[in-house]
Amino acid sequence: MDNLMKWVTPDGWLDERNHHIFAREALYKGRNGRFVERFYVSQQQSYIFKPVTHAGQAGREGWVYEHILPLIPDIYPKMLARSDASDETSWAIFEDLGKLKHAFEWDTLLEVTKAMARWHALPGDQLPVETPVNGHKPRIELAAAEITLQAEAAASLLAELHISASAAARLLAAIRDLAAMGDRSPYAASQVLTHGDLHLGNYAMAGEKLYILDWEHAHLNTMHWDLYHLLDMSHPLFPKQITSSTRERVLNVYAAESAANGRILDRDQLGEEYAFFAAVYSVWMLLLIRKDLEQKEAVWPASQLQAQWRETADSLMQCMSLLGFIDGRSDKDIGNHIEKAVGE
Repeated sequence: MDNLMKWVTPDGWLDERNHHIFAREALYKGRNGRFVERFYVSQQQSYIFKPVTHAGQAGREGWVYEHILPLIPDIYPKMLARSDASDETSWAIFEDLGKLKHAFEWDTLLEVTKAMARWHALPGDQLPVETPVNGHKPRIELAAAEITLQAEAAASLLAELHISASAAARLLAAIRDLAAMGDRSPYAASQVLTHGDLHLGNYAMAGEKLYILDWEHAHLNTMHWDLYHLLDMSHPLFPKQITSSTRERVLNVYAAESAANGRILDRDQLGEEYAFFAAVYSVWMLLLIRKDLEQKEAVWPASQLQAQWRETADSLMQCMSLLGFIDGRSDKDIGNHIEKAVGE
């Protein structure tokens, strides 16, 4: 570890003065402007340097690696060194897995779903008492409360998607009921270890092996949190197309793998609770995307936000169909009724 730490300055930057850094390659930019980078110490040897990229995550991934990840199968890149800092200068160095394939394909989804069911099955008494209970997005009950406070905007949004007034009213009434339940909601009743941010950019195949990346948002939450990120949560940089059949297959695999690990789930209840969770969070996401599109300077380009809008709207309508709030239609028909987003 000491050998690797020499590549980083005391204030948490790759050392430009170190002539032994052969080359650098930016991989992605965090919201604070810092880059995750691949850096070479020779033509053959490279590592991944990851500084703090989002506010509030300082030291968190290192803690997860030390206290939680040893409890689950080896499906994550090795952390080879990290700073002792617990502020915005903290950083970590990871093994370089080489070329990663981020693909929304069935074989990969199958592997991710099975791995997820296994870490969800970890008994709570095996987890550290300090395990975080919040991630970087609001829990479903708080998202429902935020939608309820924006009920007029939410109703307008649903009308733009050609969802009938009666169907919209049913959905918004159910969302109000969920918000009123607070920590008495069925989603709060059973908490599991979640990855916290399991979108397409955070899992990949390296050769024949699955890797789950970026564990800094791991926390206790409902099992639907990881399932939603895997299936229906949209991301501007990693578009995908979810279908009803893929969603059903993943939930079937998840239920079977959960049972194999000692968690017996009612499959019908799982599907209904998941569809409602995804519908609620999709409305929350659409309100957020709409707000971003109306800003002159958003984090993501308008074209990516517009694609994210369409993807999220498609998921919402599929899940409302599963709940019986709107008439059942094929995925293709649902997609044909999605209106253009603001600014397009």
